[in-house]
Formats: sequence, C-alpha cells, structure tokens
Amino acid sequence: MVLADIFKRWWILRGKQALLCTGTDEHGMKIQQAAAKASSDPKPFCDKGADTFKDLASRLELTNDHFVRTTDQDHRDAVQFAWTRLEERGYIYTGKHEGWYSISDETFYPQSAVHLIVDPPTGRKIMVSMETGTEVNWQSEYNYHFKLSEFREPLLEFYRENPQWIVPQTRMEQVVKAVTEGLQDLSISRPAERLAWGIPVPNDDTQTIYVWLDALTNYITKAGFPWAPGKDSEQGWPADVHIIGKDITRFHCIYWPALLMALGISLPKNIVAHAHWTLGNKKMSKSTGNVVDPFFALDRFGVDVMRFYLAYDGGLAQDADYSNYHIIEKYRKALQGGLGNLASRVVRGKGWNLRLIVEQCTSGSMPLHTRNEHKLQKEFLDGLPRVVQQSMEKELDIRAGLRAIMNLVYETNRYISEMQPWKLVAKPYKASDSREEPSPELATTVYLTAETLRKVGILLQPFMPNKAAQLLDTLGVDQERRTFDWVEKVDDSYGTSKVEVGRGVEGVLFGPLQSDF
Repeated sequence: MVLADIFKRWWILRGKQALLCTGTDEHGMKIQQAAAKASSDPKPFCDKGADTFKDLASRLELTNDHFVRTTDQDHRDAVQFAWTRLEERGYIYTGKHEGWYSISDETFYPQSAVHLIVDPPTGRKIMVSMETGTEVNWQSEYNYHFKLSEFREPLLEFYRENPQWIVPQTRMEQVVKAVTEGLQDLSISRPAERLAWGIPVPNDDTQTIYVWLDALTNYITKAGFPWAPGKDSEQGWPADVHIIGKDITRFHCIYWPALLMALGISLPKNIVAHAHWTLGNKKMSKSTGNVVDPFFALDRFGVDVMRFYLAYDGGLAQDADYSNYHIIEKYRKALQGGLGNLASRVVRGKGWNLRLIVEQCTSGSMPLHTRNEHKLQKEFLDGLPRVVQQSMEKELDIRAGLRAIMNLVYETNRYISEMQPWKLVAKPYKASDSREEPSPELATTVYLTAETLRKVGILLQPFMPNKAAQLLDTLGVDQERRTFDWVEKVDDSYGTSKVEVGRGVEGVLFGPLQSDF
C-alpha cells in the first residue's frame, strides 16, 4: 500500500495525472471458513475487515482514488461480463478437475508441486505446497475451465518483447521458466455446494466463479470496464504498474495477462513483485502470533517515519526483517542525525542571513567559490534528479530512489562539517546586519547546503509528505515551487522561513524519541 502511494505521489510530483486503487479481496473458501469460525455471515465479516484496511489506509495517509471491494455491485457486474466475453470467445469449457487444493492459497496444485511433510506442532503427516508451504487436500469436482494452455506462446512472445515487464529481474526469469515448461488449463469455478461465498457463474447458479478470476478483475473495474469500443484508455487503462507480493506472481504474471489477452484488453505496463517482511527472520503468521500491529507502530513512530522505514529498508528482491531497533536506528542516524541535523545547521545558523545568501548566489552578484569541495558538492547536487528519476521510473525501485536522496544528505553533512562555515563568520549575525555581505566561501557553502535541503525536500514529498512539507516551509519555499520541475530550476525566492524555527528541540524536524525500545 505504501509503495503504491509513493509511486502515485511521485507521478503527481512530476506533473502527471495519477490514479491509485487499493482494496480488499473478499470472496473464496478461506473467507467463507473464517466467517463461519467467527460465527458470522460472510458479508458482515468482510465489512469489518474492509473497515480495518480503510482505517489503515487513512492512517498511512494513502491518496487512493478508489477502495475496491470485490463484494461491490459494480465489481460483480464487471466479473460476470468478463466471464460472458470469455465464454463467447470460446475460452471456457466444462470438465472434471482433480488436484491438490490449498484453501489458504485458493488454488489447485499438480502432484509435482506438492509433497508430504510432518507438521511440527501436531506431528500429523500432511501434504503441502512446495511453493508456499500451505496444506493441500485432494479434491475432485466438475467445473469450468479456462484454456490457459493456448496462451503459452503468446505469453512467451510478450515476455520476449518486454524483458523488464516484471521487477525485479529474478521474478521475471522465474515466470518465463514456469511458462516455458508448459501450462495446464485453469479451473475457474467451484461447485456452489462447496463454495457459496462468491460471484455465481452467469446462467449457472450451481457454480461459483474462481476467486482469483474474480479478484484480478478489480484492476479494470475502477478503470470503467466494460468499456465502449475504443474508450478503455479514458479512465487510465492500461495501468502503469501493479504492486504485488512475490508470492502471487503466478496469478498476476501468468493467469492475469492470459485472461486479458483472451478478453482483448491491453496488459499492464509493469508489475513490481516485492519481497516480504519477516519478523525475527521468520515468516509473519497470524496463526503463530509472529506479526506486527501496524496501528501500534504508527502510534509510536508516526506516519512519516514508518513510511520512510518501509521504503528505505523494504526488500525488492530479498526479504527484509522488521525490527523496532532498525526503525530507531534509521530515525536517529538518517532522519534526526542526518536530515534534521542538516536543516538545523542551515536554518538556525547564527552567522548568516539565508535569504540574503540565496539572493546573492542566484542573481550572480556573489559567484560560487571555485574550491574543489564546492565543485564536487554541486556535481552531486546537480546529478540527484536524474539518479532518482532513473530509480523511480525506469528501474521501479523505490528503495534505490530514496537511498539516493539520503546519500546526498549524508554527503552534504560531511561537506558542511569539512567546510565549517560557522568559522568563516566575522561576527554573529543580527537583524541590523541583514544586508552585510558574507564571504564568497561562506555564501557558497551555505547556499549549496540550502539547495541540497530544498531539492531533497521536494523529492522526499512522495515518501514523507508531512516532514517534507515542514522542511520546505522552514526553508521558505513557496507552495507552487515544490514540483519536480523546480528541482532542476533555480529558485531565487526562498530563504525566509514560513514557520517558527524555534530553539532546542522545539521546531526541529525530528525530535527525541520517547523510548529506545
């Protein structure tokens, strides 16, 4: 959710229109059984879950345009329309289906994809999926099938033409390998006597549509599907990017594109399949209690800090281990000691008038000092927008983009520590000295550091919207000059803070934590 919101905010920063959809997948055997266990009807059970996720989205300050629930009527209509179109095009047939079914994964596995294990807690011998480790049971039933096998070559051709379609590359390679080895036709319905909680197959109430065909259709529901001919792009389709977990690549990167091909609909432009968060280097699991309460974390550390941590440490190719210690470490070193300290050094500096320095250095009346350290700092600063843009738009690597921003913060702290502009001050600055010109070396050091903060503040807006706004307010950057274009433009208007900078911990970007644990 956070990654998707960062991408949306990034494109808004770039001056583009962007739409973000999130939501809840509410049908299937897993939900049906969970509701029964809770002594609840499925719909009220799902209402409660949806409200929790809506609350979490709000707490994380997501800017989602739609919250899709697969129980919504417009989604139900879209799914049944898609089914009818697939049927009309000859891609659906009926037949007997046998296999190992995982309720947790909501999918059938062939014999080659399961094995027998001894369950450690119970000592039971059970069959589990080799891919996910979830328990499977043998089931035989009469249902509808989608001709997935017909799409092996079209999919492989698409992968060849779009070799970077899935990020990271390792997942792209896994998907290509799986499709190359062959595809079996896909069971796309369950007998209603077994699965009642779902969308009925059109004109056949004895069958319920497969939960993944149902869930995947959500991506086009809020883009207006079904569309009038030639109108699909008017509401944002095809999506620029889907953000998914690595455990559902098969559904999103094999089944979904095949279904879209069968429907005659354009495929999403990219799919980011991120790695997972672990806790204590073990998989998070509600059944074992090895989980993190996101609401508690938000209460303790705040939304911007949590967004920063999730983006900075979250793994794309490799899993990342969640730890309060790591959050505190990042807070102290990266945010408080890095960005916050740098801002205080410039804005609270007692030996200079920041507004005067910005005026002089942007007007040409005070040429930048040519010392080598200044040249290197300016090179780092000038190169930042391209590096971040490459990470965010070409590589779709949010962590790399954020780390590039923070690397400049760390380098600039070293730069200002080495240059020591406070030692170049002839006397402490007073309001009466407001037009007294600083030395070229002092002005250059302070200006390049302030420029770093200004550009970093603009680029951090998708990641930490509140703290970035506070930083830009402190620098006195006008609201209309906070777009990506202004990272590459000269801004001659800032330097007078729009807020009280305060003293001590009052008014700082990142104050002291209340607890070390």
